[in-house]
Amino acid sequence: MDEIFSLITIPVVVGLLLLLIPDKFRTVKGIIALLIIINAGFLSASLYTFGDQIFRLDEISSKSGLDLYGLNISPDFVKHISFNLDSLSRLIIVLVSVFAVLINIYSLVYIKEGRVKNYYPYFLITLGCAYGAVLSDNLLLFLFFWGVLGLTLFKLIKGHDEESSATAKKTLILIGASDSIMILGIAVIWKITGSLSMSEVSVPTTNIITVVAFLAMLTGSFTKAGAFPLHTWVPDYAKCAPASSSAYLPASLDKLLGIYFLARITTGMFILNDWLRVLLLTIGAISIITAVMMALVQHNYKRLLGFHAVSQVGYMILGFGLGSMIGVAAGLFHMVNNALYKSGLFLSAGCVEYRTGKEKIDDLGGLSKAMPVTFFVTLIFAMSISGIPPFNGFASKWMIYQGIIDFGTGPGIASKLWILWLGLAVLGSALTLASFIKLIGGIFLSRSRPEFEKVREVPVLMWVPLVVLAIFCIFFGVFATNLVVPKLLMPVSGTFEFPGFWNSSFVSFLVLVSIILGIILYLAVSLKKFRTEDSFIGGEKIQEQTGYSTPEFYKTIGEFRFFAWIYRKAEEKYFDIYDLSKQFVLWFSHQLSEAHSGVLSGYVIWVFAGLVIMLLIMI
Repeated sequence: MDEIFSLITIPVVVGLLLLLIPDKFRTVKGIIALLIIINAGFLSASLYTFGDQIFRLDEISSKSGLDLYGLNISPDFVKHISFNLDSLSRLIIVLVSVFAVLINIYSLVYIKEGRVKNYYPYFLITLGCAYGAVLSDNLLLFLFFWGVLGLTLFKLIKGHDEESSATAKKTLILIGASDSIMILGIAVIWKITGSLSMSEVSVPTTNIITVVAFLAMLTGSFTKAGAFPLHTWVPDYAKCAPASSSAYLPASLDKLLGIYFLARITTGMFILNDWLRVLLLTIGAISIITAVMMALVQHNYKRLLGFHAVSQVGYMILGFGLGSMIGVAAGLFHMVNNALYKSGLFLSAGCVEYRTGKEKIDDLGGLSKAMPVTFFVTLIFAMSISGIPPFNGFASKWMIYQGIIDFGTGPGIASKLWILWLGLAVLGSALTLASFIKLIGGIFLSRSRPEFEKVREVPVLMWVPLVVLAIFCIFFGVFATNLVVPKLLMPVSGTFEFPGFWNSSFVSFLVLVSIILGIILYLAVSLKKFRTEDSFIGGEKIQEQTGYSTPEFYKTIGEFRFFAWIYRKAEEKYFDIYDLSKQFVLWFSHQLSEAHSGVLSGYVIWVFAGLVIMLLIMI
């Protein structure tokens, strides 16, 4: 199929060619990249004209190999190239194209000299490899594209200082380590089934070998998506990387790819036992609560958004952990919704950073009048991620709640704990709202600062993608049950009936009516005269320049006795799997270096001990 080859190869080839163009022509490179991405968008949309099929090159190639673009490819290589075009891959491909177009338009203004070298070439290579990973049916081919995405993730973060360089290294090591673990899972799958085709593998997790294979695959999915406990690279990346890179990868593409692979392994490649469902649901709940609790105490707004990127993954894991059709549909729906509002939030953060140069909430305030479009769309994204109707975040979270309640009627230990999964999911949504009150209040609604008097709205190419994403958030919320879920998600998950009485359009109508009545009531009451007085602050008259830092109101959370200990340990990297691994490796290498004393008798003992161990292994 020419469309698939073009979709993968054209962005990669053009990206490699753009590496040859000096970076001072970055605007030209950005326009070329945009044209390639738009072309890829049309190609991805054309895939909906084809039915579900597995496309294997070895079935159409001759004994002499396959002639592709004038190049002869040997049959030994061709047999590993197979693509799966089904409802799930088509959905992800179109979403990847949409986000790529919007973020590239935003980047034409946002990416300045010195932010990221060769940004657009790596942007295109990332796009082509993302298409390849989603469409690949062969696990080795999938792993190739998956691994290249780890390298481009590394290249799309600036390395101008020690902190950003350390973050880039941390990201590359964690992603690379998880890919290595995935290789183990692929090897086990090959040993058990004799196949590397994801569409042909269906392994019941009834023994330790198959469970190990599943956990190895799960590690790769969780690291890419940013789920607990392999999430620690996401907040660091969000803080140090340009906002467009964060929106493109941790917020959208990495979430889509990580959850896409989670969908593959939980709904097709493996048949999960009840204890693995308990594991998935537990990790999902922990991801929700721990990440949102960390977000509550953040002062850097980009890092705050990074923790929320982790927290939202927990809801997706809950959906797939349920295993039901409504659970899978809810997990996919929340994946789509999260990519919409989370990429929008990162781009909004980039707008604030672009105009003010500040990254801490404490240093900002009163930007709603200066940046009205950015404020309005950020408010929509904040309400969406917090699960407020009628926005899309509410629709997918409500489906997850429904799926959990329905799951509670089934047998098994996972089902009997349904009230725990439901309670933690609802609590996480409430805490999300609390943290975004902090973000919106601290950046846009608190007292304005004199140094921001000349701040103006960002250029049109930066706010248009935000408006488009905000419209998607509204549309996907209002028409969730009537259009989005039946047309986009049920072809993937299977057809089901929504339990209970809920219609997204009707709920949206009720919200609209309540807003109109509220406006009418406000206008009617405001005709009366009210006495106004200054705020009471201990009998003193409030000064015009008096201000209160919004994050200070959240300081109490971190001062609770138990939470204070948790937060202190978190700051000391006690829960960072990367830092713990690094400390262990350094300690172990130190122990080995201590063993090299330079005394001949000591080396003789080491050699003798090694020989004894080898003999014991051979026996």
